[in-house]
Formats: sequence, structure tokens, C-alpha cells
Amino acid sequence: MKTVLELGRLAKQASRTLSVASTAEKNAALMGIARALTSHTDEILAENARDMQAAAENGMSKAMQDRLRLTKERIQGIADGVLQIVELSDPIGEIESGAVRPNGLEIQKVRVPLGVIGIIFESRPNVTVDAAALCLKAGNAVILRGGKEAIHSNIALCAVMQKAIHEAGLDPNCVQLVEDTSRETSAQMMKLNEYLDVLIPRGGAGLIQAVVNTATVPVIQTGVGNCHVYVDRSADLAMAAKIVNNAKTSRPSVCNAEESLLCHREVAEEFLPMVKKLLDESNVKLLGCPETIRILGDSVLPATDEDYATEFLDYTLSVKVVDSLDEAVAHIARFGTGHSEAIITNDWTAARRFEREVDAAAVYVNASTRFTDGGEFGFGAEIGISTQKLHARGPMGLKELTSTKYIVHGDGQIR
Repeated sequence: MKTVLELGRLAKQASRTLSVASTAEKNAALMGIARALTSHTDEILAENARDMQAAAENGMSKAMQDRLRLTKERIQGIADGVLQIVELSDPIGEIESGAVRPNGLEIQKVRVPLGVIGIIFESRPNVTVDAAALCLKAGNAVILRGGKEAIHSNIALCAVMQKAIHEAGLDPNCVQLVEDTSRETSAQMMKLNEYLDVLIPRGGAGLIQAVVNTATVPVIQTGVGNCHVYVDRSADLAMAAKIVNNAKTSRPSVCNAEESLLCHREVAEEFLPMVKKLLDESNVKLLGCPETIRILGDSVLPATDEDYATEFLDYTLSVKVVDSLDEAVAHIARFGTGHSEAIITNDWTAARRFEREVDAAAVYVNASTRFTDGGEFGFGAEIGISTQKLHARGPMGLKELTSTKYIVHGDGQIR
């Protein structure tokens, strides 16, 4: 088992050759990874079964187990995601801008890899492949450090990818996994400035804050999604109910799932019973304000400010009846995490105000927050959803995994 320092040295070396690899070479490696995932499905599922057994024995929630679980169909979906990345345009070498200065200097701004990316994540083994494939296509080496809950799955996936990369003629050390899942290795990665160019945490609020507060390596903050859906007084209520139900129940354990429902008082009496009927099909627990409890009854538990600030990642939803769009926007500003926010409305003016005034990476009008995803946005897989404003924001695809440098051509100019 290699130390974090050894992984860093190997990744730095691999990044130098990968940064100048051609698009064809990188795509060949990615196609090899996709083929290998499907041909080694049985071995991967066997290792995932070990993780699933441990998760059940340790009392992991069903929603979190769903994040961890791999199936034949999910592995095929992961492989298909890799092939989608093959089809994407390679950003490396793109000329962002150019100019000729009065002294004759020709200056070009060119896109280049970041270098070595470290990713610390929790119990979603699909992240292992998504992150590796995106980093490889963008010319970056990557060191992956997943949670102990998925360690057997991650070891199997990484071994499959490294073999495919080697067979394609690239350095397999451009994708590496930290197999020691102790807190010490996580802390070491956070201070691996000599080898890591950037660190990206993917997971719950606790993990992300630990990285942000501790790391000396530059961090791109991702993931925490206390997402809201606001049903305006002019909304098509049937459509709103379907959107709220989808945003909450289609996959509650992910960061783009709805965690809080805001409803205008003028439609609350009609809408809340309508949407509760749908949510009851998934046994969603509701935490609500006094008005919500008055309308829906004692099956709704009182909501606290802590509830409104919580990313549940489970079949729990906080609900608040508001008097106006202003109150909804203020509530989101107070409790939101800058991830994804939605308004359901037929009022164009209300929609435009919501778009302008809500500060989030993705703002939706009449659509589910579940679309905040690299694949859904046409980026292929994504490395995460950035909720900060530097260096990237929203789904982080290939371009967000690059930087730029200036190429200056002269013919003897001096200053």
C-alpha cells in the first residue's frame, strides 16, 4: 500500500507526460476504460457486495446505501458516461483569445491542464470513474481518496482503469487511489502542496468544511445542496406537484435533490394536500411551519431553523408557507447553500426576479433541481457541483478542470 507522499510523486511524474498526450491517445485510454468496466462487471459487483454487506451491518441509511450500490445497469451507465467524455471536445490547446500588441508581440491565451488534482469523496463509487475519466481527458493526473464505505468497490474500479490506461500506452499512475482510508491520509492530502495543484472535496457538509478549514492546498468547494423549490401563487399546481415530487424522491441522497419546499400562502390550501399525496407514496417525512401543520395536520412535525438549514439526503422535506416572493427569496438567502434553486410560476415577472435575485450556481424556472448534473448539462460526467465562485461554479466539466497560460511570440523585442 503506497503512502500519500509516494502517490503524489508518481502523480506529478505522470502529469508531465499526460499533459502533452494527444486527444487520440487520451480517447483511446478512455475507450479502453469503458470496455474494461463492462468486461469486468462481475468482479466489480463482487467487491461492491462486500461494501454493501458492511454498510447494512453498520446501519447505513437506505438512501446512503443507494449511493453506494452498484448494479450491472449502473456500471453500464458509468461506462456510457466515459464514452460520452470521449465524444466531447478536448479543451487542451484551445486558444481563448489573442492579440497583436503595438510593438509586434503576438499574445495568445491558451488552455492547459491544472496538473495534479486530489479528490476526497464519500460513498459513491461512480465518482471514482467519473472523476478519473474527466481528469484524464483534461490532461490531469488524479489522486482519489474515497470513503471506507466504498473501499473494495474503489480498489476494483481503480485497478480496472489503471490496466486499461497502461494498455493504451499512457502512464497508469495518472489515476491513483489512496487505499488507506484513515483520517491521517485525508489530512496528509490536504497539505500535499508539493504535488497537488488543487483539492476537490465531494460529500456532505462535514467533509467539505473539514477540507476547506484545514487544507493548505487550493480547494474548490463542491457539493452541499440545501436546494429549494418555491411554488408561486401563479403556478400550474399539477406541474408543481410533479416537480416537487421528482426533486425530492427520484434520488434523495444526491446534492441536487430538493430539501425544502416553499409555497405561497394563496395556493397552500390547495397545493400542499395535493403534493403530500404524491410524497406519501415514498413515505417522505415532512417538517413544517405552523401554517403547514394547520393545513396538513399532525402528521407534519414542527420545523426549526436547524431543519430549514439541513441537507437531509434522505426522505425528509422541510416545508414553509410564505406570504410573497420576497419572503421566499429571503428564506433561500438565509438557508440556501448556493447550489440549485427553483421557482414554479406562470408569472414572467416573478420568474425574472427570482432569476436575478437568487444567488445560486443553478436557478430553475418550472423544472426540477435534479437536472444540476454534468451529464444533463451536456458536459458528460462532472467532477462535482461547485458552489463557490472561484475558480469554477456549477457542474464542473472538462473546461473547469483546466487553467490557462499565455504564449508570447516576438521577433527580438526588448523592454
